Amino acid sequence: MRVPVLLLLAMLLSCVAAFAQIDFSGEWAPRFYEDQPERVPGPELGDYLGLPINDAARMRADTWSASIQTLPEWQCRPHSADYIWRGPSQLRISKEVDPVTRQINAFHAEWLRSVDRTIYLDGRPHPEEYAAHSWSGFSTGKWDGDMLTVTVTHLKEGYVRRNGVPRSDLATLTEHWIRHGNWLTVVEIVNDPVYLTEPFVRTTDYELDLHQQIPPYPCGIVEEVDRPEGVVPHFLPGTNTSLAEFPAHHDLPAEAAKGGAETMYPKYQSKLRQK
Repeated sequence: MRVPVLLLLAMLLSCVAAFAQIDFSGEWAPRFYEDQPERVPGPELGDYLGLPINDAARMRADTWSASIQTLPEWQCRPHSADYIWRGPSQLRISKEVDPVTRQINAFHAEWLRSVDRTIYLDGRPHPEEYAAHSWSGFSTGKWDGDMLTVTVTHLKEGYVRRNGVPRSDLATLTEHWIRHGNWLTVVEIVNDPVYLTEPFVRTTDYELDLHQQIPPYPCGIVEEVDRPEGVVPHFLPGTNTSLAEFPAHHDLPAEAAKGGAETMYPKYQSKLRQK
């Protein structure tokens, strides 16, 4: 009698796991209730507030020039998996369902400026450390109750903020997908041993929109004729005068604009008031 009972119990538990899955598929529209200036027009030069960056990241950002995006290899470059959530594009999530178990095996996420990103739910391992990296990385997910926790590795080098603050190809990304009715909240945690001194956490909200369509992304490269061949736009250290404009415009101490883990926490404001 014990064997049939155990088999029945296993079947019941598998059914519970299947019912615990939340369906994230659908058409999602971004909502800019937070960080609108950064996500749509783009951040100001020299604004590193709230970013736990180190000196190496600050140096790369200080010497970055927006003109680098005129290079052919940059013009059709998609946002990486960790930054695409922050873009102004709509989002489409589709699902793969096993025809026998009816369980969701994978989700596919697609934005305007992105490649198709697959989140595997079938328990497969991540590739070896030196396997090829991509803009979307390699993503696996597991269920924590109604929340989907996604682990992303093998990302190409990207950026934490679109004003030159870098994110290395050694970084890993953890996402928590949370759905409440027609609302989708994604919590991102970026760990980067090269450019961040602490994990960087941010959240993004989307709302279900059944009427939207994600437009195609035809991209053509335009050759810039006024730049000498072989020149990569940049600033030498200490020569980018635009970095002073952000703190001056917002009446901020230049020290605060340089970012760092300390600027992530409310108590940093008390420190500034004491100066």
